[in-house]
Amino acid sequence: MKPKMTLKKIARELDVSISTVSKALKNNKDVSQETRDTVQAFAKFYNYRPNSIALSLKNQRTKTIGLIIPEITHHFFAKVMTGVEQTANERGYTVVIGVSNESFAKEVINMEMMVNGSVDGFMVSIAKETLLKKDYHHLKEIINQGMPIVLFDRVVEEVDCDKVIVNDRESARIATQKLVDIGRRHILLLTTLDYLGIGRERTNGYLEALDFNGIEIKDQLILKMPDNIAEERQEDVIEQHIKNLMDNNVHFDAIFGVNEMYAVAALNICRKLGLKVPDDLSIISFSNGVLSKYSRPKLTTVNQYGMQLGETVATMLIDRLEEKVDEDTFFTKVVRTNLIERESTF
Repeated sequence: MKPKMTLKKIARELDVSISTVSKALKNNKDVSQETRDTVQAFAKFYNYRPNSIALSLKNQRTKTIGLIIPEITHHFFAKVMTGVEQTANERGYTVVIGVSNESFAKEVINMEMMVNGSVDGFMVSIAKETLLKKDYHHLKEIINQGMPIVLFDRVVEEVDCDKVIVNDRESARIATQKLVDIGRRHILLLTTLDYLGIGRERTNGYLEALDFNGIEIKDQLILKMPDNIAEERQEDVIEQHIKNLMDNNVHFDAIFGVNEMYAVAALNICRKLGLKVPDDLSIISFSNGVLSKYSRPKLTTVNQYGMQLGETVATMLIDRLEEKVDEDTFFTKVVRTNLIERESTF
């Protein structure tokens, strides 16, 4: 059986660009007759048929780009959207936004609908369910048909494309080191299950900081939040874990939450249990959203600069659409973070 052919495979086999293959298949006279004949013969031999995605590769672009995010209420993603739209509009592009609600099926459906609506490229933060399933066929298929994708925040090595991230491991190491520097040595980590790359990297940063300072790593001080509970029940799970630690005389003098919801929930629970922040323990959050700024006390947090990340994502996609970068080379850009110190660590 002959292997399934895509624009990308044809380009690689014939040592030409994807755009050259696309033009040759349309008999575009920008490509030499010899190249057109070679590409068309190769495609015919392998029974290549363009699908609905390939049909959207027009000579005239729509100047519309798609943004797929896991959730719309999260402060970080709201900032990313603002950065994307501002940059896109400045460069004459319109942004269509889809929300996966952490669902693999909704992520695929959103992308299929946008392809049929003729977007020129995608910016995607991968849904939790997609990461859990490790099924990236929809992303790979779009790329194979010559449509660019920029992954951001939640990225995977299995998909070859441009990516924009923050250095989650280093940021978490710095946050944990801050707690150590103010005298905290029994630090409770509230994190995600390991299949979520950002949670895994932030956990690794926490572990590195403890190891560097010669602090014993205690499994009971690492709570990996299960995925099968509703968001409104997360606080109950954290509260039960903290109560269990206290009932079993397991000492902790600080909490590091790998996202804002975990940290704020921990703050509320500590207040409920009669623990004073920062007197009895210190707390650090991740993302610097509205909750961190207006909690009492205000939370020290890692600032992710979501708007700058969005600007970078949009710039990378538009530069690739406008052929301002080498089409055979993909880049990963790291957006800086910093620690904003507030009342929870004084």
